[in-house]
Amino acid sequence: MSANIDVVVIGGGYAGVMAANRLTQRDNVSVTLINPRAGFVERIRLHQAAAGNYDAVTEYQRVLSERVRVVVDTVSRIDAGVRAVELESGGTLGYDYLVYAVGSAGARPNVPGADRFAYPVATLEDARRLRAALALAPAEAPVTVVGAGPTGIETAAELAEQGRRVTLLCGGVLGPYLHARGRRAVARRLAKLGVTVLEGGESRVTEVGRDTVRLGGGHTLSSAVTIWTAGFGVPELARRSGLHTDAAGRLLTDETLTSVDDDRIVAAGDSAAPSELPLRMSCQAAIPLGARAADTVLSRIDGEQPETLNQLLVGQGLSLGREGGLVQLAHRNDVALWFHLDGRLAAKVKEYVCRSTVEYLACEGAKPGSFGMHKVSGGHQRARLLAARRAEALVAR
Repeated sequence: MSANIDVVVIGGGYAGVMAANRLTQRDNVSVTLINPRAGFVERIRLHQAAAGNYDAVTEYQRVLSERVRVVVDTVSRIDAGVRAVELESGGTLGYDYLVYAVGSAGARPNVPGADRFAYPVATLEDARRLRAALALAPAEAPVTVVGAGPTGIETAAELAEQGRRVTLLCGGVLGPYLHARGRRAVARRLAKLGVTVLEGGESRVTEVGRDTVRLGGGHTLSSAVTIWTAGFGVPELARRSGLHTDAAGRLLTDETLTSVDDDRIVAAGDSAAPSELPLRMSCQAAIPLGARAADTVLSRIDGEQPETLNQLLVGQGLSLGREGGLVQLAHRNDVALWFHLDGRLAAKVKEYVCRSTVEYLACEGAKPGSFGMHKVSGGHQRARLLAARRAEALVAR
């Protein structure tokens, strides 16, 4: 039996849990997962948590292998030189390999008043604060949701289904990722729920007040509760630790998800930027990335060359309240197709997908190595993009 290998996983979300579970395939690998919360947060259900329809927290015992040690703390710095992480509690943990899966959070808004008066919904704590604010607001009070990506659309629909007066400010188009046909289906459902949808440049927010929202078109809306869902950001841990990142702060890696700075550090999930071509932020990408990161670590332990990333994103599901939804199918390279499901059937499919994400993690914990979606090819589009980038770099020289 070879010497024991210590692997530390930073982050207990979809990518981190998948990676930690998969690493337990080897008896000589000890896995420690560091996370600031004692439970697993179902991030794709945070809009439900904000509306009071779901708790969005699952015990780690349900999704993690019993062989994974959980440390409830926050990593303040990675010291790659001595292979250790520093904890906010004051302690340190050494590692032989590190999986960087810190995830993402809401982007810091640069709109005056937004930090002070708008409620994000990107973390469990955000969702709970928003839920408390909504509980204090009269049922007929106007609610404004800023941002028309998946979180904004789902939050607006969830609250409108409860009878709230909701305005959704797109700042551009509704559901930019969606095919035009899917976008129209979402618009119809939101209209049925009574959501006022404002698109285009005039729906861009220029200032948020205590009970108002000012728009680029010069209009001012009354808003008892303003919810900010526009944009995502990632923690500054990698940059603060002296590791190379992209402009957004994601850890730069090669196509095996190995850090460009250190082959003992592997990244997964929203905080990874493989070849500076990061995948769309989603649990659909995070879970396979977690599996790929674990496989890379295990290959390096064995002295083998890790396999490279496969990109397979098959679409996007949206909850439009409890009674409606949209499932937008896509090509393997994540370009939306014309075909979609909507209505109650789509709502059932989306709910099944939400449950399945937890089951994927639990199954990997019970039978490490069983997950295989990350091995399915996403086609040649990523390889073509990488080749085009290399060609541009040669011309630039």
